[in-house]
Amino acid sequence: MDLNARIDDAVCRAIAIGRGGVAPAQLSEALDYATSPGGARIRPTILASVAMACGDDRPGVTDAAVAALELIHCASLVHDDLPCFDDAELRRGKPSVHRAYSEPLAVLAGDSLIILAFDVLARAAEDAPRRGVRLMRTLAQCSGMPNGICAGQGWESEAKVDLAAYHRSKTGALFIAATQMGAIAAGHDPEPWYELGDRIGEAFQVADDLRDALMDVDALGKPAGQDEAHGRPNAVAELGVAGATGRLRNILAGAISSIPSCPGEARLAQMVRMQSERIMPDAVRHLA
Repeated sequence: MDLNARIDDAVCRAIAIGRGGVAPAQLSEALDYATSPGGARIRPTILASVAMACGDDRPGVTDAAVAALELIHCASLVHDDLPCFDDAELRRGKPSVHRAYSEPLAVLAGDSLIILAFDVLARAAEDAPRRGVRLMRTLAQCSGMPNGICAGQGWESEAKVDLAAYHRSKTGALFIAATQMGAIAAGHDPEPWYELGDRIGEAFQVADDLRDALMDVDALGKPAGQDEAHGRPNAVAELGVAGATGRLRNILAGAISSIPSCPGEARLAQMVRMQSERIMPDAVRHLA
């Protein structure tokens, strides 16, 4: 099974848990709708790649970590799109969950995905208690307060925004979770993997800022110009297009050099380079 198929299978098995039993039909459908098709699956790809670079001696634990991380990410997208935040009509080229199922069901779907993520990790903890508990704690820290994605959303309500803290929480947190959870799943110390996740997350946020400023809704598969429309802090507003592009290239170069020593270091570096190419917006590839 290739990596993409492995990730999709792990997520599908997790969703099957949430849709089991006698469940409300529309909410059950909304869980599947929110997680498929899965987009680039960059975060779980990084997690699984780090685990494999570290030996991946408990693949069942890795699969649980992969699914849990992607469920949290998808839940955050469902909530981000709600009328109280971005009020986005599209996500991944189709109607957002609140447009397809109603606002109350979108709230419930996002909540259900968050709870399901920790259920999946709790099940893994039955076979690997220490790793399972560390995975749950890491995912919780990167999802909530004071430095997780909830904090990232909270920064948007502040009169004065620390751009670095905002980016690290809103986007970087789940990339930090990806690298650290990959190491934990394979029985390695997560701390040396913080910098790699932090750098990839920062790069992804800068790239997203560039896409939001330069691309249209058809190319993005979601509303464009959201940062300007909502007055949100972003790298393009602060640095300009050329400055943000230069910043992106510098971050990506630093990400590769920050990979800790591990058995699969060379292969992991290749994966990071490949993901770096994927996140670089076409509209700025020619800029210095």
